[in-house]
Amino acid sequence: MTDITEAELDQIERANATGRPVVVFVHGLWLLSSSWDPWRGLFEQNGYATIAPGWPDEPPSVEEAREHPEAFAKKMVQQVTDHYLAAISRLTAKPAVIGHSFGGLIAQKIAGEGASAATVAIDNAPFRGVLPLPASSIKSAFPVLGNPANRSRAVALTFEQFSYGWANNLDEEEARRLYETYHVPAAGAPLFQAVVANFNPFSNNEITADTKNPDRGPLLIIAGAEDHTVPLAITRSTFHLQQKNPGVTEMVEIEGRGHSLTIDHGWPDVAQPALDFVQRFLPAD
Repeated sequence: MTDITEAELDQIERANATGRPVVVFVHGLWLLSSSWDPWRGLFEQNGYATIAPGWPDEPPSVEEAREHPEAFAKKMVQQVTDHYLAAISRLTAKPAVIGHSFGGLIAQKIAGEGASAATVAIDNAPFRGVLPLPASSIKSAFPVLGNPANRSRAVALTFEQFSYGWANNLDEEEARRLYETYHVPAAGAPLFQAVVANFNPFSNNEITADTKNPDRGPLLIIAGAEDHTVPLAITRSTFHLQQKNPGVTEMVEIEGRGHSLTIDHGWPDVAQPALDFVQRFLPAD
């Protein structure tokens, strides 16, 4: 079991003490857990307790994360998944799990373990079996994948790279505000793991999700229709794989939205279908 920080333990204990159903938020690359704060407020206003653990060794603030990018280096997908599973194991009941980008992949890995009562994956990173690799996705990942040494490093995006991969549907003023407010260096390793996930299907690959587990539970996939980093081809392929599960599998495509859809001005339009879905399968009193 991975180490849980004191701050994460405090979140877990407070969530358990409320007696309310819990929603766990999982962030992806280039963000911190604090990026979920508006979402947590919305879900708590609607009767839920929430926790948002960070990735292992994650600094507590954007400023510290930028000063210590080495904290993110060499973080692997299974290591991060195990950290969230360790946090979930301390809850008194199965939570709902909501994840974005690589957090959306991790949320589906958690669901595949039967550890989630309901799951929402937003613009999820691809896992083994998701075959499309669109040109815009390759271009968005190239700042990392373009240098093999980045596998063991943390990599920050330039504003121009962030604008293409994340903020392509926003004006420059908002794009700069998001970049300055939220963007932090990210581990390069998960992108290298994802890009080779389908090349050797017989390897013990961490980029997998058990889509067949009957205990996976209900799953909603939310896709930003204009996402350059995770284009619709990836989320639609994810949906078709997950749709074979006996559990409820649904998909919502949100027009005009890019990869920043969880943090930009339109985040409530993304959070509302996620909330509606969770309320159907894990209702709050």
